[in-house]
Amino acid sequence: MALLKQAVITGASAGIGRATARLFVAKGWKVLNLSRRPCDVEGVQNLLGDLSERAHTDEFAEELADVVADVDILCLIHNAARLEKDSTIDIDHRRFEAIMRINISVPSSINRILIPLMREGSSTLYVGSTLSEQAVPGALSYVVSKHALLGMMRATCQDLANQGVHTACICPGFTDTDMLRTHLGNDPETMQAVADMSAFSRLVKPEEIASTLFFAANTPAINGSVLHVNLGQVGK
Repeated sequence: MALLKQAVITGASAGIGRATARLFVAKGWKVLNLSRRPCDVEGVQNLLGDLSERAHTDEFAEELADVVADVDILCLIHNAARLEKDSTIDIDHRRFEAIMRINISVPSSINRILIPLMREGSSTLYVGSTLSEQAVPGALSYVVSKHALLGMMRATCQDLANQGVHTACICPGFTDTDMLRTHLGNDPETMQAVADMSAFSRLVKPEEIASTLFFAANTPAINGSVLHVNLGQVGK
């Protein structure tokens, strides 16, 4: 009898999350999108709402538990994130805290709900960033949150030792998403300059991140690993 496999993906309505949902569905997995907007990939179930508010409620926990009740293998993918322009000297702390809620507190809350329900062979995957280990000017809250997310993955690895559940942090380089284009002002010259920072002189495709996430979900041997998917970054 075939195993029932379920992926739960935060922020699967666009970009990396949507590409990942499409791939997992194509591979025969059930997929649940957790976000404010629905995922339009056929076969994806949507549980909609503001995760920064809903993820901490008992109602949300019950809804998630119902979805995964009969699942043999569960893959939880923490993908949802906010990216805003800010810096050490001009940070608005209310916005900083809001970004920390979606980028850090929400993954922690969903872990608390779903990890106790995971069976052997399941996984918790974190979508980090090149900025999980580096920094650039003008992205303080994002850099801080992605460093913290990498730390959460490493703590998860230690806390789940001997439970048959694996974890990893997939760190995309500059990826061709609406979030990146908006952050760069949709300026073609700036986009090309960023693309030229890779050894292939192009942006990473969301589908390339999705393929790496699918590999990680099916490869317990990478437990605790940081997987950089950036086409090889080079100095210019």
